[in-house]
Amino acid sequence: MAEKRPRRDIASNRRARRDYEILDTFEAGIELRGPEVKSLRDGKASLGDAYGVIRKGQVFLQHLHISAYAPATLSNSDPLRERRLLLHRREIERLTVRVHERGFTLIPLALYWKDGRAKVELALARGRARYDKRQAIRKREDQREAERGLRRRNRGR
Repeated sequence: MAEKRPRRDIASNRRARRDYEILDTFEAGIELRGPEVKSLRDGKASLGDAYGVIRKGQVFLQHLHISAYAPATLSNSDPLRERRLLLHRREIERLTVRVHERGFTLIPLALYWKDGRAKVELALARGRARYDKRQAIRKREDQREAERGLRRRNRGR
C-alpha cells in the first residue's frame, strides 16, 4: 500500500480568504514548461494577483508569477504568462455555469506539490464588500475573546 505524503506548499494566497467569500474549492493540475518546474522547486512563485479565466471550454490561470530560472537563460518564458489548468470536463462545465451565470470568480488559494506534480487549489469565490470584511474581523476577534475567557475560567479551577 502506498503511503500518502503530506502536500508541500510552494506559495499561498492569504489575502484571498480575507477579500473573498470562498464557496467551493477544486484541485487542478497546472501545465508548466521545464524551467518553470525548476523555479517552483526553488519556491519562486507568487499568487498575489492571480485569477482564473474560462475560455473555449478550458480554464486558464492569469497573473501567476513564476520567476525565471537563472541557469535556463534561453528557454525561460514570460514570468506572468497564461497557464492552462488541468481539470475534468465535468468540473469545467460546472465552473463555467457558476462563473458566467452567477458572477463568481476563480481565485487560486495555494500552489503545492502532490506526488511530484504541481497542483493549484482553486476556489470559487464571491468578492466581499468592505463592511463584510469588518464583520468577519469582528466575528473572529469575538471568537478569540470567548476562547480566552474560557481558558482563564478553566485555569482558575
